[in-house]
Amino acid sequence: MSKTLHRLYIGLFFLIGISVTVLLAINGYSYYSTSIEERFFHQSHSALKPSGVWGHGFGIIGSLMMILGVSIYMIRKRSRRFYNLGYLKHWLELHIFLCTVGPVLVLYHTAFKFGGIVSVSFWSMVLVVLSGVVGRFIYIQIPRTIQGQEIDISELMKMRNELSERLSAEIIFDKSLIDDFTKISSAERYKSINLFNALIFLLKDTIQIRKFKRKIINHLRKAGISSYRFK
Repeated sequence: MSKTLHRLYIGLFFLIGISVTVLLAINGYSYYSTSIEERFFHQSHSALKPSGVWGHGFGIIGSLMMILGVSIYMIRKRSRRFYNLGYLKHWLELHIFLCTVGPVLVLYHTAFKFGGIVSVSFWSMVLVVLSGVVGRFIYIQIPRTIQGQEIDISELMKMRNELSERLSAEIIFDKSLIDDFTKISSAERYKSINLFNALIFLLKDTIQIRKFKRKIINHLRKAGISSYRFK
């Protein structure tokens, strides 16, 4: 998948997700904003109630989207037969789309009426969605090959040493930049991570990496080398 096609791929997911949410909110606002006691007399009650034509349909479609989203990603990730069927990150993006829009449809299926086991099920679903968001953030921090396979620490250290030697051999990079690279790529930094400070560490690490990337681009520009080819 080319870079342009990938942007269209992601853009389509955003367009569908936002459109579904906004259209349902606009068309159902009158009904969903009515008190539960008075909804029975609303003209849209027969269609938008959980057992109604549209309400029931939202529940079925939303549930199928979540089941499909989880199933296809797990099959692609664990089955060797589908190893070469697209990059894993593209399947993850489809998984995120289906498992984000699906719960939205389920939310409209409930007509924002929670109680009993339904309430427990709904908030459990919300926790799963939120854990997926955090998981996606953690996922993109893990170094991977172009096929989406995780790179182990020995391979990372080898790549780090090779890159450090190449940077040191280039006249355009001064010693401070090399020192920054050595510090930010050191595996020793990760020994102090525990369950409680992992998220904070990842946020700080992301900021430091972005600062280092900007510093490299500035050095390349000063050397007369376009930063475009390094993006």
